Amino acid sequence: MIYTIDLRFQHFYNPSGRIQLLGLFWFWTKEHCFTQGWKQEYPSTFEVHTVDMAMRCCCLLVLLVALGVCEASRSQEWAHHGASMFADLTPREMRNVRDYLQGKPELGLTAARGKDLKKNSILLMELHLPRKHEALRALDRGQAKPTRQARVVVQFGNQAQPNITEFIVSPLPFPTSYTGKTFKGDRPIRFESRPITVAEYSHIIDILQKITAKVHKVLFETTGGFSFHNCTDRCLTFSDIAPRGLESGERRTWIMLQKFVEGYFIHPVGFEVLVNHKDLDPERWTVEKVWYNGQYFDNVEELAERYEKGTLEKVQLPDHDDEDLYSTYIPRGHSNTRTDIHGPKLVEPQGPRYHVDGNFVEYAGWSFAFRVRSSAGLQIFDLRFNGERIAYEVSLQEAIAFYSGDTPAAMQTKYIDAGWAMGTVDYELAPGIDCPEIATFLDLHHYYDTDKPMRYKNALCVFEMTTGMPLRRHFNSNFQGGYNFFGGLENHVLVLRTTSTVYNYDYIWDFLFYQNGVMESRVSATGYIHATFFTPNGLHYGSKVYNYVLGNLHTHLIHYKVDLDIAGRENSFESMDLKYVNFTNPWSHKHSVVQSKLIKTQHQTERSAAFRFGKKFPRYVHFYNPNEKNKWGHQKGYRIQYNSHANSVLPRGWREENGISWSRYPLAVTRHKDSEPTSSSIYTQNDPWEPVVSFEDYIRNNENITNQDLVAWVTVGFLHVPHSEDIPNTATPGNAVGFFLRPFNFFDEDPSLSSRSTVIVRPDKEGKPKVQRWTPEVVGHCVTDKPFFYNGTYAGV
Repeated sequence: MIYTIDLRFQHFYNPSGRIQLLGLFWFWTKEHCFTQGWKQEYPSTFEVHTVDMAMRCCCLLVLLVALGVCEASRSQEWAHHGASMFADLTPREMRNVRDYLQGKPELGLTAARGKDLKKNSILLMELHLPRKHEALRALDRGQAKPTRQARVVVQFGNQAQPNITEFIVSPLPFPTSYTGKTFKGDRPIRFESRPITVAEYSHIIDILQKITAKVHKVLFETTGGFSFHNCTDRCLTFSDIAPRGLESGERRTWIMLQKFVEGYFIHPVGFEVLVNHKDLDPERWTVEKVWYNGQYFDNVEELAERYEKGTLEKVQLPDHDDEDLYSTYIPRGHSNTRTDIHGPKLVEPQGPRYHVDGNFVEYAGWSFAFRVRSSAGLQIFDLRFNGERIAYEVSLQEAIAFYSGDTPAAMQTKYIDAGWAMGTVDYELAPGIDCPEIATFLDLHHYYDTDKPMRYKNALCVFEMTTGMPLRRHFNSNFQGGYNFFGGLENHVLVLRTTSTVYNYDYIWDFLFYQNGVMESRVSATGYIHATFFTPNGLHYGSKVYNYVLGNLHTHLIHYKVDLDIAGRENSFESMDLKYVNFTNPWSHKHSVVQSKLIKTQHQTERSAAFRFGKKFPRYVHFYNPNEKNKWGHQKGYRIQYNSHANSVLPRGWREENGISWSRYPLAVTRHKDSEPTSSSIYTQNDPWEPVVSFEDYIRNNENITNQDLVAWVTVGFLHVPHSEDIPNTATPGNAVGFFLRPFNFFDEDPSLSSRSTVIVRPDKEGKPKVQRWTPEVVGHCVTDKPFFYNGTYAGV
């Protein structure tokens, strides 16, 4: 009997917009047996001539293949299905949560933008993430997604004991309940630790008006005609410094004045004032100290009086406008680049090869969900390659910049940027500058210190780019003027990008996805340096970058959470180093061999996997699944490779260092806990002395980390000693740090072998180059109309 298995295919679009093939196969005997459908990546038709037993085996084989294909497809569908669990709150959800809470009379909420500080109002609203095990039910089993919830920070200022309270509001989009949220150890949130708001800034401006009115003559003569009090032209502005005090419970801020011109950050005028603004009645705010041109005064009146008497050292800044141009972007100097033509641009000859659906992205085997957390910034979830999860979460946690200097503002500056709602300052990206013109631009929405959702247009972009460097290549010479073959693969990567402009600095946040299963996390620093007034002693703490301007040295540290799930949740961690070994040469006994030997160290507890700055760091840090092996018997794993020259910023346990205890470690490995979601908080900036989130607590119990769900906490960064080339701005080259997630025996071979962008050239029998490729011969008129050509010969001339 002849049995025919006939596979017929038709194109269709699935909900994610990807073209797939729907296969239908029929089995015929004397009667029609059954019909079954499944998704298949390629067409095929074949016949089987066999007996009944062979037919049954064939049917089983086909079913097994179909089940494997179905499983991979189902995995991607579940990933797509679950991505919305991690999507940021929509404007509709934000408004509904606001209306719900404001409708609760027991909370007594009023508008956030009202100038009164004695009020109850919403400070921050963002997505509250589901518990990991609940999210995995949807991602790995296709079960119902957990209820969406909002995290809401409320400042209760209109009561006898003002406090900050966090609530979890659910379900979304139509909330019906709210419950209190606490931090690990039930640490209370001090009211003084709250981030500063627009309302509080308005009162700071008011008190500065009063202060500067008393020293108007001092400032006017010092700056060459600039003023703060009742100013309409040639005005002064200010920068406020944090943390706001020297111990927990304080709210005292050093404020320095600057010329209000483009790039005012590098126009200090030599006047700084310490304001105590702890009281919720601004009329009770006080001036505690004044600094002018290297001299301290107990109050503003003392400065004014001594200035009039001529008993202090005065300073007069240049008073002509040309001096103010150094901080602008206006071109100056001779250019050797042609200006009548544009530079190279990125193009997509046949359109994009990635797909974005809401917060879900697919590209070259990669898939992930993303969000931009208002309090901290960019995060990705459910990171998969070819359907296998690599990481559950890779997320930015904190960015700090700790400064040194001679002025009080400089020596007090220790910026902890989540305290400035780092995720909300992701402004519009410029096509062709911040991202290529071909990029997909997406809007972001935040609810922070506002009474309605704020839309940030085109604040995130996704694009594919060529690096201008091959991913792999080899020229195989025949050493006779010719070659045996040439092979190469162009290196394309997908980039997910947003920025944070935290006052003077601009951080460019990137996640990059390579074709060979490598993911890179990178931050590039640019923007204006934080500059203070120059004093001779200031040269111990930076460089003079302009007249009366000191660029202060500082260290940037960035902290990431990397929740790895390598071939499952049960992972272990080891480090690898090299050791020289010396032994007798087995084929020449009178000689010795000296070479490196690989030494592996299994880390079984959290303390043993917390590597301190200042100590030797392992050459390789490797996360692996002890229960899963690749084809060659190696445990499937990924390693973290650093691109960083970070170091600690303060001695262990020194005051403000308690709030950034994560900065002690380039790497710390802990067991995953839903109660340890972040390493920092929005309150650390203004109370680093007694932080509500203490990372050290995460490793203090020293739990076992063998065959467990592990989280890697990664610190990268760099020292920046400003120099004259930082005027007007710090440039990105050399100021980018980050890390790579690199497969280490996770695959059986390089997964980029599946890329059809490979080009192979071999000489034919006549010696002419024969090109083998799997993509269109001509790239496209936007790049070149000429087909690929390669000769490969070499000879003397």
